Amino acid sequence: MTITASPATPSTQIPPAAGGRVAATAVTAFAPAVWGTTYVVTTELLPAGHPLFAGLMRALPAGLLALAITRQLPRGIWWLRALVLGALNIGAFFPLLFLAAERLPGGVAATLGATQPIIVAFLAVVILGERLSAWRLAWGLVGVAGVGLVVLGPNAALDATGIAAGLAGAAAMGLGVTLTKRWGRPEGVRPMAFAGWQLTAGGLVLLFPVALTEGIPAHIDAPAVGGYLWLGLIGGLLAYTLWFAGLRVLPVTATALLGLLSPLVAAVAGVVLLDQTLTAPQLAGFALALAALVAGQLVPQTRKGRLIRPGR
Repeated sequence: MTITASPATPSTQIPPAAGGRVAATAVTAFAPAVWGTTYVVTTELLPAGHPLFAGLMRALPAGLLALAITRQLPRGIWWLRALVLGALNIGAFFPLLFLAAERLPGGVAATLGATQPIIVAFLAVVILGERLSAWRLAWGLVGVAGVGLVVLGPNAALDATGIAAGLAGAAAMGLGVTLTKRWGRPEGVRPMAFAGWQLTAGGLVLLFPVALTEGIPAHIDAPAVGGYLWLGLIGGLLAYTLWFAGLRVLPVTATALLGLLSPLVAAVAGVVLLDQTLTAPQLAGFALALAALVAGQLVPQTRKGRLIRPGR
């Protein structure tokens, strides 16, 4: 049973106080931090050559579990909206992410994914009617540069299919994030239910292509099972629940900039788990990307001390 009400829109939502926003930002940041483990899990634990199946296993079981826990289903226009959001945020993004991770070195895939805040900055103008935030656009570019310094090596291989998948994945989730902000979430619907709608819809979108093309991997060992559980329960259900809850109250471009955490966590995971090392330029890029992430959460002031609010 779902409690229905008019969805909150950006103009009707009450922004959190400073302390509340810091807490909301910290909690929301957990999601992209966890997503940063996708690279090492995909390359080290999952069967190769099955990006669609990996996306399906990350989405559908977690989505069905969320629906079973919350017992809240969409109603009315939200059936269509859940399908659209699930297709963009999950159904398209997951396989494109896994395909990019398989066809490209993790650094190249991560750098392409870091373009998402820039895409969102422009989509917010078209879809949300906001004024282009030069502040956050600039820091988005700085963030891409920082991520590039961290993860791009001199021997980084470029694959046309992988590059197209990485950019398309960033664009798909960027559009999904912006539409999520535009449509809001029905009052009375819990964040886990909202995440469950999208995970289930995205998983169903993937079901038919998986059956037609990849099928089930011939061999799924214990590490692969652990990888699927991590990606589904932690990287899927928990992360998306926190992500959509945060997106409801935080500015969409600032939230998108939190995505810079993903490649940074991927770099840290490489150091800790794969015995990789970070050079001085990589450390500088790490600091640059973190600075962009933090600065993008701030609202700049004019010389007269007035706040510059994107969208005003």
